[in-house]
Amino acid sequence: MSDEVNAGRSGSTRATWWILLALIGGLLLGVVATGLGDGLREPAVRVASTVGGIWLDALKMTVVPLIIALLVTGIGGGADAARAGGIAGRSFLWFVGVLTLSAIIGALAMTTLLRLFPLPDSAAEALRAGLAGIDRSGTAASVPKLEDFLGGLLPTNPFAAAAGDQILPLVLFTALFAFALTRIEADGRTTVTRFFKAIEQAMLVMIGWVLSLAPIGVFGLAFAVGAGAGGAAFSALAHYIVLVASVGVIVMAVGYLIAIFGAGWGPVQFFRAMIAPQAVAISTQSSLASLPAMVAAARRLGVSERNIDVGLPLAVALFRATGPAMNIAVAIYVAYWTQTPLPPYALAAGVAVASVASYWAVSLPGALSFVTSIAPIALVMGVPIEPLAILIAVEVLPDIVRTLGNVVHDVAVTGAVAKRTRS
Repeated sequence: MSDEVNAGRSGSTRATWWILLALIGGLLLGVVATGLGDGLREPAVRVASTVGGIWLDALKMTVVPLIIALLVTGIGGGADAARAGGIAGRSFLWFVGVLTLSAIIGALAMTTLLRLFPLPDSAAEALRAGLAGIDRSGTAASVPKLEDFLGGLLPTNPFAAAAGDQILPLVLFTALFAFALTRIEADGRTTVTRFFKAIEQAMLVMIGWVLSLAPIGVFGLAFAVGAGAGGAAFSALAHYIVLVASVGVIVMAVGYLIAIFGAGWGPVQFFRAMIAPQAVAISTQSSLASLPAMVAAARRLGVSERNIDVGLPLAVALFRATGPAMNIAVAIYVAYWTQTPLPPYALAAGVAVASVASYWAVSLPGALSFVTSIAPIALVMGVPIEPLAILIAVEVLPDIVRTLGNVVHDVAVTGAVAKRTRS
């Protein structure tokens, strides 16, 4: 079994690098194409945009059913965990609190960073010109007025909400439905949960098929962006990577504060214990692969075996502390790129969905969770989701920061729960 897991992980890593190479190659050729006459450049851009658009539509068609299935199974699993015992229940409460705080930090940090370190106007304008070549006909409408926003929170027709990409009403209905499931008799709950679990698995297979064509789709989209933005596309992507990774570092620092003030560990003590888990996290970009090293670190820090046996596996299964912050940071950055207005209530809705979205993304590979976690946040904020197809290709570096922060929080929260279990 371990050989199969390792083979799958190495295959995923190779696919990620192919996508990144497709992005770089598409941008470079697009930049070169800017020097060609319109008779050659325009037809090439149309073909590339069409190919990339078809791939993007294939990816988008799986988002809504996958969101519904993952939210139902995720809330059901979280409720079962909270009922499983004292340690599990306290861990779950910590998860909810930290994930909500993470989303708030992400929204505040990214808006602040964009004010302090804005993308140069020339690069921003060039990138917007490049992104204009991507068809956005399927994205959400512009942000509504406050009264329309509040009036549309609860859908009169959930199916119409799904068809219209009205993500927040759909998420609210699905969450209420999932919580209602936890109140019915076990046989019925199990039957419905298994049904949605099957939908989840089928959607993941479909997304796997679509992502196997990602190098082709990303190449086409990147070519169109490069032809419109020129060399400014590279500086814009570098700016994006640095700012999103910085948000992840801020959330990781919160994990150290939890370790110090919540678990009662010294900063040097915790730092030394986390060297091995973080080394594994950097090399594998997987919290699951880092679990054995996290167990050893928790033992070194004096956490009881009972808390380790319950708390750490539960954290790996349900807890992604950096997810809400970095996901909403991506959505805000895309809004900045596309000059999409973000009134306070749109940001608040994004924070709410970012907190919830982290529950359904926990078991997904990086590329899958990138789409399924960020797309609903962007849609509820009225932000175009098409640029996400480009940003998937540069998720490698931010994903390392994501995993580092998650590993730190997994051990820190396990220690904080253990301290209160002893007391």
